[in-house]
Amino acid sequence: MKPPVPWCGWEGTCGTMGTPFPQAVLVLAVALVGLSAPRAAYGQPNFIVILADDVGWGDLGANWAETKETPHLDELAAEGTRFVDFHSAASTCSPSRASLLTGRLGVRNGVTHNFAITSVGGLPLNETTLAEVLREAGYSTGAIGKWHLGHHGRHHPSFRGFDYYFGIPYSHDMGCTDTPGYNLPPCPPCPQHGVAARVARKDCYTEVALPLFENVTIVQQPVNLSSLAARYAEEAARFIRRASDSGRPFFLYLALAHMHVPLGVPPPLPPASGKGIYGASLSEMDALVGRIKRVADSHGKGSTLLWFTGDNGPWAQKCELAGRLGPFVGAWQRQRGGSSAKQTTWEGGHRVPALVYWPGRIPAKRTSRALLSTLDIFPTLVALAGAALPPNRRFDGLDVSPVLFGWSDVGHKVLLHPNSGAAGKDGGIETLRLAQYKVFYTTGGAMACDGSIGPAEHHQPPLIFNLDRDIQEQEPLDVASREYQAVLPAIGRAYAQALEDIATDNVSVADYSKDPAVTPCCNAQHVACRCQAPSSHAAVLDHRMERRAMRLCL
Repeated sequence: MKPPVPWCGWEGTCGTMGTPFPQAVLVLAVALVGLSAPRAAYGQPNFIVILADDVGWGDLGANWAETKETPHLDELAAEGTRFVDFHSAASTCSPSRASLLTGRLGVRNGVTHNFAITSVGGLPLNETTLAEVLREAGYSTGAIGKWHLGHHGRHHPSFRGFDYYFGIPYSHDMGCTDTPGYNLPPCPPCPQHGVAARVARKDCYTEVALPLFENVTIVQQPVNLSSLAARYAEEAARFIRRASDSGRPFFLYLALAHMHVPLGVPPPLPPASGKGIYGASLSEMDALVGRIKRVADSHGKGSTLLWFTGDNGPWAQKCELAGRLGPFVGAWQRQRGGSSAKQTTWEGGHRVPALVYWPGRIPAKRTSRALLSTLDIFPTLVALAGAALPPNRRFDGLDVSPVLFGWSDVGHKVLLHPNSGAAGKDGGIETLRLAQYKVFYTTGGAMACDGSIGPAEHHQPPLIFNLDRDIQEQEPLDVASREYQAVLPAIGRAYAQALEDIATDNVSVADYSKDPAVTPCCNAQHVACRCQAPSSHAAVLDHRMERRAMRLCL
């Protein structure tokens, strides 16, 4: 293991990449003195991390006044702290989730792009997950919802630190169902007869039905998307009750299907209320989060920290089925074609809503402008649990406990935004944030609603936007301006030091090889791997009977 590389930040302070600057260390030391007594008095807190999928910063009413469908999330914001400069660690599914669960960017943990239904590998096994650390510290651990970090062999969540798993091993558009929901373009339902009945459709999975797992068992294939949200809510509530009854602290990672397409809104469809399909689905997600909050509070209000955020920004090519960016429109890119949301390194791709609620511990009705990331969830929860970070690796996340408790409003001084599919090598670091400055060495737009794609452009010297004045990322600083020339040297140093730190770290390499034989399939003799005959009673089958009948060989 190579020792951490010392580096000096743009203000002349020195530290190690992935650790706070000395001032932050001092703040943290003071903070931990205050934390030691509460932890002794109350024991280890419970943790619930709710990760929404493809949610927009403007999808919360607390963030964007035009949004009216989130009363429960708005209540959560009023009773906790809202973070308005909070970012996902990547702008696409697998890398973002891998970083949340390891505290490390994809260039360190090896997950730089999405896994497929035929992927042999997943999050590298030498990477330690948050669940593994917390389970070692005495926690009951559960994951409910989307995984997308490998499903074959020991990459399955049941072998990555989770005592209990209930969910779909990847995105819920990566398999056919009998309840296709709403998508653009629409996808057909699963075939119910022979090969001749199958319909090929671009961007649609028609050969294999979407599986639903409980631990390592497929309990339903295809999944009933109309009842999925209710099942996730019930399983989450059941996990909280069981863990609370056991007397052990718990960690619940709830990775929602909302707001990723297909949107599965249970009938009757509420558009008559004026919400539309997206608004109805957003309301359903909001109600689900509200239910989880109530269940957690009923088992000891003040004993559970709830952290709500998103994995990346909206999927703009889905048009009216995509989320709301708020003010983060990436105007410079839009003028050149393509989307500036999911898969891009524009603000709309990675700036996500974030709420943290812990009654009696985290201030209510507070808005923080600290620069934070989903990378910070790992080290922060590990610290609050009284556990230790895994050795022999460096972390991009920070323990931001002082920010949560309102003792500080200082987060990252430098935050890296990896390429996520729109431009540049997947996982490469060609965009960064330094204080209020957003810096692009490469730009590009993902597919937009109109079908346009913004071509990749490389910038040397880099494009620099001052987000304090230009949150829409519309007009980069003039290269000849005094401001540009003053900040460029600090940016160059910070960028070089970050790349050097990564190059000298212990990094992992993910296996992205594919084999159709590893596709989850409960019965290869049935068309689309069906586990049950298609019928109107599919949603109410006895799940205990299903579990006895359906096993996936891992």
